[in-house]
Amino acid sequence: MSGMREILILVVIIMAIFFLPRVISRGKEKKQLEQVFALSGKMRLAIGTSVFWPLLVAAVIQPWQKNMPLFLYIGFGPVAFGWVMNWVLHGFRNFKG
Repeated sequence: MSGMREILILVVIIMAIFFLPRVISRGKEKKQLEQVFALSGKMRLAIGTSVFWPLLVAAVIQPWQKNMPLFLYIGFGPVAFGWVMNWVLHGFRNFKG
């Protein structure tokens, strides 16, 4: 019986070595994850507009019946242009040279 206890103690120690650091660092990982998904008000507005503008334009133009190119220009054009301009301006702000 003592051999079985020693094996169980070794298994518990090995599991503690592998799993204890993960359990302890979960609080830190959660904070880092919250920081990654923290969005400013401007970013939330941009994402919301990017979703609802094409939906609103699709409801008005009804591209599934006709005018698909018009829908692409009016529905997705401004959204794509806005995100590209944001990307370019962000690059100019962060450029160090």
